[in-house]
Amino acid sequence: MYAISLLSDIINGKIIGNPNVEVLDLCIDSRTTISPQNAMFVAIDGARHDGHKYIADLYERNFRIFLVSKWSDDFDSFVDATFIWVDDTLRALQKICAYHRNQFDYPVVGITGSNGKTVVKEWLYQLLCNSKQIIRSPKSYNSQVGVPLSVWKMDSNFNLAIFEAGISQTGEMTHLQNIILPTIGIFTNIGDAHQENFSDYEQKINEKLLLLTDTKILIYCKDYIDIDRIVSEKFKNSKTTIFCWSKKEYADLKITNITKLETYTNIQAKHICTNFSIDIPFTDDASIENAIHCAAALIVLGYNPLDFAGHFKQLMPVAMRLELKQGINNCTLINDSYNSDLGSLTIALDLLNQQQQHSKLTLIISDILQTGSKENLLYKNISELLSQKKIDKLIGIGEAISRNAEAFANLKIADKYFYQNTTQFLEQLNKSTFFDEAILLKGSRSFEFERISNLLQKKSHRTILEINLNAIIHNINYFKSLLKPQTKIMAMVKAFSYGSGTYEIANMLQYHRIDYLAVAFPDEGAELRRAGISLPIMILNSDESSFQTTIENNLEPEIFSFENLLVFDKMVEHAVGRQNKYPIHIKLDTGMHRLGFGENEIPQLIQKLASCKNVFVKSILSHLAASDEAQHDDYTHQQAALFEKMSSEIIAAIQPQQTIHIERHLLNSAGIERFPQYQYDMVRLGIGMYGISVVDQNKLMNVSTFKTQISQIRKLTANQTVGYGRKGKLTHDATIATVPVGYADGLNRRLSNGVGIFLINGHNVSIIGNICMDMTMVDVTDINCSEGDEVIIFGDGLSVTLLAEKLQTIPYEIFTNISSRVKRIYYQE
Repeated sequence: MYAISLLSDIINGKIIGNPNVEVLDLCIDSRTTISPQNAMFVAIDGARHDGHKYIADLYERNFRIFLVSKWSDDFDSFVDATFIWVDDTLRALQKICAYHRNQFDYPVVGITGSNGKTVVKEWLYQLLCNSKQIIRSPKSYNSQVGVPLSVWKMDSNFNLAIFEAGISQTGEMTHLQNIILPTIGIFTNIGDAHQENFSDYEQKINEKLLLLTDTKILIYCKDYIDIDRIVSEKFKNSKTTIFCWSKKEYADLKITNITKLETYTNIQAKHICTNFSIDIPFTDDASIENAIHCAAALIVLGYNPLDFAGHFKQLMPVAMRLELKQGINNCTLINDSYNSDLGSLTIALDLLNQQQQHSKLTLIISDILQTGSKENLLYKNISELLSQKKIDKLIGIGEAISRNAEAFANLKIADKYFYQNTTQFLEQLNKSTFFDEAILLKGSRSFEFERISNLLQKKSHRTILEINLNAIIHNINYFKSLLKPQTKIMAMVKAFSYGSGTYEIANMLQYHRIDYLAVAFPDEGAELRRAGISLPIMILNSDESSFQTTIENNLEPEIFSFENLLVFDKMVEHAVGRQNKYPIHIKLDTGMHRLGFGENEIPQLIQKLASCKNVFVKSILSHLAASDEAQHDDYTHQQAALFEKMSSEIIAAIQPQQTIHIERHLLNSAGIERFPQYQYDMVRLGIGMYGISVVDQNKLMNVSTFKTQISQIRKLTANQTVGYGRKGKLTHDATIATVPVGYADGLNRRLSNGVGIFLINGHNVSIIGNICMDMTMVDVTDINCSEGDEVIIFGDGLSVTLLAEKLQTIPYEIFTNISSRVKRIYYQE
C-alpha cells in the first residue's frame, strides 16, 4: 500500500482532496476491480477511449481515488474523493509501476520478439511452478498499459517474475524497459508483425532490444542472422552476458539433432560438456523453437539440463483464448480449463458477467496452484472477488479449495459445493441441476476439466462457426480511430449479427460500452431485451403490426412515413403506464430510394412532428447508396448535401420544442472510411465490425472462421464419379475427402464442381461433384491429411471475400446464410 502523497511525488502530480489516503490497487477498468476501496482509477485518455467520462459513474459505485489529466467542474461535487492531477495519466501509471518494480530484487525475466512471447512465458511457468513462486503477465498483457498492470502485481511472496513486452512502433520500448528492468532477457525471433510501422527489420530489432539494454544475461537464437549481427554489435562492450543457441554452428547451447515423430519431437542438445535430450509433445517448428528458448532460460537460471530434461514431456498447449459455447439445458458454457490463477480468473469472470441472458452465474473452479500466497489468504481473496462479480453458484474442485471451504463462508450464496477431485464431481454429477445458467469452467490443466466440458456442452455436428470477440473489438477500435472522440457508434446487430449470433455479440458490445444497437425488426430487439441487453436499440423496419412489441420492449423505431408517425404517436398515447415522451428516429430518403421522407415532404413532416404530443425526435438519419464505390462519389456527396439541407430544416423547426438534442447519422462502414467529414453525431457500423473493409483490409482482423473436419478419406481411380448426378468425373487416380458440411449449413451449391475451394493443412483443395445437403467432397490428392483434420471453409488463410467473388455476391450474403444449426463458438483472448 502506498501513501497518495508518495505517488504524487513520484509522478509530479497535484493532489486535490484528502492527502492522507492510501492506494492498494490500480485499475483502468472498473469492471476488473475486486473492490473499489483503496483502488485508484487511472483515467487513460487514449485515441479511442477516454476514461475520464466514466468517473461520475465510478464515484456512484464507491470509487474515491482517481488519477486524471483533465478536470471537470463535476469533480468539485465529489466531496470525499481524492484526485491526483497530472499531464499524462498513462506515463504516470508507468512511473508508479516502475517505482514499484524497484522495491524487489528477485530475478525478472523479460521476453520480447515478434512471435512466441506468451508461449515461452507460459511454458517457463509450467516448467518452474513446482520450484519457484512465480508472478507473470496475465495472458498476453504486453502493451504500454498491460506491462505496468502486470508489474504492479509483484510482491514479496514471489521469487521469480516473467513478463513479456510487445511494441507496435518506435519509441515504445523505452517506457517498458524502465518498468520491467529485466535481469534476464529472451529475444524470441523477428517477423513481419507491425512491420508497417518500422523502416526495416534492423530498426525493429534495435527497438525491441531496448528492453534488454541492462540485462545481466541475454538469450537469443544465433540462427537469426540479423539478430545475431545486431546483438554482437550492440553488446560488444556491454556488461551483459550473451547466451546464444544454434542448430547450425557453435553456441552456448548447441542443438545437435531434431527428430520429428508422429506425436512428439526429440531434441538433442549440448551445453558445455553435457549432452542431453528433451522430448516435447509437439511437432511444429514454432513449438520446437519455443521449447529451446525455455531450455536455455532454465540453464541460465542455474538448473542442470539432466535434471529438467524430463519435464518437457509434460508441456501443455497454451490456450490463448476463452471459449463460449452453447451448453445443455439452455445453459451457456465458458471453457477456460487451461490454468487457474487470480489474474486469469478475473478476466474469465468478466466474460461470465457479460452473459446477461442468464440470471444465474455459476463458477466451477479447481485449486489455484503455485501463486506465492498463503493458502487461506488466497481463497479469502477469491471469495471477495466472487462476491464482487456476483456469482450465484460455486463448485470448488480440489483438495486445497475444499480444505479452505470456510474462506467462502461470507460469500452470500446458497449453492456452494466442494469436491476432492474431478472424478468425484463427475461421479455425483446430475446434469439436470444445471438449467438456464452461465457456467464458467476455470481449472488448472492437471484437473482435466475438459471431461466436465464434454458433459456440459450441447452436442452438435463437427461443423462450427468460430467468432473471435477480440477481433470485433479490434475492428471497432480501428473505426473509432477514424472518428472524432465525441462521435457515437451505433452497432448493427441485425440478421443474427450478420450471422455471428444474437445476444452473444450484443453482450460483448454492451460490456464495452458501445452507444447504440440497431436491428431490423422488433422481434430481434425483443430477444435482446429478454437476454438482458439494456442498451438503446433502434428498429430499422417497424410498422403498425409490431408497434406494440416495440413499445413493450422499450425499442426505438425508425419512422419513415406519415402513417408510421401518426399511428405510433397514437399507440404511445394509449400505452399502459407511459408518462414520458417516446424517442423516435426520422429516416430521410436522400437517394437510396428505399425508405424515408423525400425532400418535398419536409414541410409537411415538420408540421406533423409539431402536432405529435407523445414522441420526440431522438435522431435523423439517411442511408448512402454507394459509399463503397469510387465511381459514385459525386452521388455520395450529393446525398450528403441533401441530408444536411433536409435535416437542418427539421432541427431548426423542432429542436426548440424539445430539451433533448437531436442527433444525426449518415455513414455506414464504408462511409466511415471514405467520407469521415460526414460523421455528424453518430455513425452506423455494420460489416466493418465483422472484418470487411473497402479501403484497407489489412487494418481489420478476421472475425468469423467457418470450419469442419474430414469425416472420411478414400482412394478412387480414374473415370469413377463422385456425388449426385455423377457430376464429379475423375480424370486421374485421386484421393477424395468427405467433410460434413452442405447446403443445409449455408454452403452455396453454386460452389460445386470445382468452383469452390477449402483449406486443409495449408493447402487449397477443390470441391469435386455436387455439394450435398449435409456433405461435400474435395480432392485431396497429394495433400498430407488424415480423417479428423481441420477444414477451413472461410477464415484466416481463405477469406470470405474470395468466396463471395466466386459466387459473384457480397460477404453479407455469405455471413447471413450460415444455418442456425451450425454451432457458434465464441472466443476471447
